[in-house]
Amino acid sequence: MGRSAVRITADTTVLVRAAVRDDPLQARVAADMLARAELIGVPLPVLCEFVWVLLRRYGRSAGDIAGSIRDLADSTNVRLDRPAVDAGLAILEAGGDFADGVIAFEGRRLGGPVFASFDGRAVELIAATGAETHLLSTA
Repeated sequence: MGRSAVRITADTTVLVRAAVRDDPLQARVAADMLARAELIGVPLPVLCEFVWVLLRRYGRSAGDIAGSIRDLADSTNVRLDRPAVDAGLAILEAGGDFADGVIAFEGRRLGGPVFASFDGRAVELIAATGAETHLLSTA
């Protein structure tokens, strides 16, 4: 099936249906749309939600999710912020939260080089990437 001239922004439900296939009709519609689209824009919040849903609702492993995101990112018709996605994947695969990696990356790009959080695990994992961090404490 050839690609049509449609350019879409995929929301989380489209990506989840295509990945999980727990609703056969929606899965087919989502997969068909993704296959036919000339361009698929995938905003970072969609990927953060996608990871959260697959981990929490469907019990998928971080490795499986990272593989799905890499497959998506490598698709010729997909546009996403690859450096930010790679930063999120690095933290996800290290046992942390994909969103924390994206947040730290985006913050640095916006001029805030120090990742500050009350979340000790997030600070530890972000620091392990070589980024500057600050663990906040109320003590």
